[in-house]
Amino acid sequence: MSAPIRVLIVDDQAMVREGFSVLLGAQDGIEVAGEAADGRAAVARVAELRPDVVLMDVRMPELNGLEATREIVAGDSGAKVLILTTFDLDEYVYQALRAGASGFLLKDASARQLADGVRVVASGEALLAPTVTRRLITTFAEQGAVPRLPAARRLGELTERETEVLALIAQGLSNAEIAGRLVVAESTVKTHVGRVLVKLGLRDRTQAAIFAYEARLVAPG
Repeated sequence: MSAPIRVLIVDDQAMVREGFSVLLGAQDGIEVAGEAADGRAAVARVAELRPDVVLMDVRMPELNGLEATREIVAGDSGAKVLILTTFDLDEYVYQALRAGASGFLLKDASARQLADGVRVVASGEALLAPTVTRRLITTFAEQGAVPRLPAARRLGELTERETEVLALIAQGLSNAEIAGRLVVAESTVKTHVGRVLVKLGLRDRTQAAIFAYEARLVAPG
């Protein structure tokens, strides 16, 4: 039997932490390792508890979710960060993804969605909700906050098939779904994804999706 996925819950509201703790504690294969009320405490708790996944709120005292995410990802704990957000999308969420978060989850997610999100991120995949991802990118594209030319130029480093795979990643498709769409083996898709990340110098699928939007490979909306 595999070890449970250990989760650290970070939110400055005690009721939110307790609610997520109860929901996750009732799920098979998931264990709540601890809680933190602000970003600074989160960084310390990650070093102490070595969780697999950190559920990270964005707006907190002491150290916000963006800075805490950056510090955690830069460390050697190996913890994956899953951003907790609402539909009130703000710059912190976008920047947290760029800082290395593995995805984001809405605070009104169901118990099943929460558990599935934790499992997806723990497995090394990115949690990308296509509609919310597009809304995020659209927001910042409209504000002129999304750089375009550097990303567009770097697309030339990819083969035609790799570019196609990148576009499908940005649409939120899993490896299995991409394999079905392109009628190839899932192992082939994994190889393409790996090459895309290496060629573009990206950390994971989340950054790959953001890159695709920045390069206008996929249209927001």
